[in-house]
Amino acid sequence: MSHPTAATTMRAVVITRPGGLDALEIKDVPVPARKPGWVRIRVKAFGVNESEVTTRKGESDAEVTYPRVPGIEGVGVVDEADEDSGLRPGRQVATMMGGMGRSFDGAYAQYVTVPAGQVIPFDTGLPWDVVGALPEMFQTAYGSLVTGLDLRAGQTLLIRGGTSTVGLTAATVAKDLGVTVLSTTRRPDRAGDLRAVGVDHPLVDDGALADQVRELVPGGVDAALELVGCSVLADTLRSVRRHGTVCFTGALADQWTIPDFSPFMIPGGVRLTSYAGEAADLPADVFARQLQAIADGRLKVPVAKVYRGLEQVGDAHAGVESGATPGKHVVVLEE
Repeated sequence: MSHPTAATTMRAVVITRPGGLDALEIKDVPVPARKPGWVRIRVKAFGVNESEVTTRKGESDAEVTYPRVPGIEGVGVVDEADEDSGLRPGRQVATMMGGMGRSFDGAYAQYVTVPAGQVIPFDTGLPWDVVGALPEMFQTAYGSLVTGLDLRAGQTLLIRGGTSTVGLTAATVAKDLGVTVLSTTRRPDRAGDLRAVGVDHPLVDDGALADQVRELVPGGVDAALELVGCSVLADTLRSVRRHGTVCFTGALADQWTIPDFSPFMIPGGVRLTSYAGEAADLPADVFARQLQAIADGRLKVPVAKVYRGLEQVGDAHAGVESGATPGKHVVVLEE
């Protein structure tokens, strides 16, 4: 299905070399040509993530090369796709991960091209600033809870790193599943942010959480989502019941490995797994249910701030780095 854009150039944020906020340069660049099996998307909105801050600073792994248009996720409409893809021009779509914004150019632009396998079609009347907040954080939260933890209605869940975007989203998804949620923050004044997304028991994390958890759930929780990282993993494992599961998904404390790790640090009978999924892990029908739940008011989208236009990408990066407001920072492109 071919519908080439008439434009030959577009505006994009380009990182020529790593640096501070001034490394985010707005440039006129060629509209990306679409390869067979790929889809060109006219970008309407994108979330701004820690991953892109890391890319800007030059602290990502060797997968990232420069110059690079960053952006690991985006939402918009199909501009051009293969005839047999089923993706007609104008179709609302989301995309994320898969090397986007790292090994190939990402969503900080008016157009982006991505493999068809990482495109999720949807239909919604929700505004782009709401939809733009969802792909990466919902895919990560949903995959962690369903693939990682096999979470079921009636169970208890601990979210460690609860005021992160994934933590807030995981709480809304878990509550929608019928789960009792305990969730952490390091700042007592953030407890209200956790309650606002349905958390049953906000906990102030002082690094030793297991005792607090077991005061509320004496036998230990059924499941725990680890978003803080290896520095607290042993304590999180002690919070979980025998035959319960901990899913390691993130490392907000930036510690990804454990020196001198021993399997015997895992309490007897407790299971440890991990999750680092891709767009293909988020079925279109699941994303559709999420959008409908938001439209119905059952789920809340944790949006920190909405920015208008590529000119405000630097402000969005500054907002992510400051961490002053919990939730997703979203950039909407003006028509």
